[in-house]
Amino acid sequence: ACDLTLDPNTANPRLILSDENRKITRVEDHQPYPDQPERFDAVPQVLCVESLTGRCYWEAEWSGNDAVISVSYKGIYRKGWIHCWFGSNDKSWSLSCSGNSFTVHHNNRYNNIPVHSSSKRAGVYVDVSAGTLSFYSVSDTHKLTHLHTFNTTFTEPLCAGFWVGDDSSLSLCDIKQPPVRIISDQHVTG
Repeated sequence: ACDLTLDPNTANPRLILSDENRKITRVEDHQPYPDQPERFDAVPQVLCVESLTGRCYWEAEWSGNDAVISVSYKGIYRKGWIHCWFGSNDKSWSLSCSGNSFTVHHNNRYNNIPVHSSSKRAGVYVDVSAGTLSFYSVSDTHKLTHLHTFNTTFTEPLCAGFWVGDDSSLSLCDIKQPPVRIISDQHVTG
């Protein structure tokens, strides 16, 4: 499992970081963060400090309505709106979690995933050299349901990123045990 921490220098001013930079909460009031080139100035997103190399697996859990879990090039745009959203450009791949439904996005194209789950925990597995990125829904008993796999060629340094909706929060999970088993439903795109 990858050990990830959120990068406060990238956090949008409507996100508060806590739990040793492993949790984000979206708030109404803009926080007085210094304006930095790496900060998302408009979109409520944050990136992780660590670069993703080799094979990485991590999980995130959210509360509230909506969350987006992403793998992004570090060179993603930070200033402005539409071209910065995870999944709306060629620099990021994302899983959107809203209610009981999931959608994956890349380069402004999306696929609705025909899997419904009440779980608010997702797993991400990336194999950088193989060019594969897989998203999973993780149950309370730690069973993984495969949601989607992207096949691509990664050409820039990668990191994990997150977005949360109004009155929502998201935490990086401590993985105490390996996944029990994977329930496979193959949804694969380039």
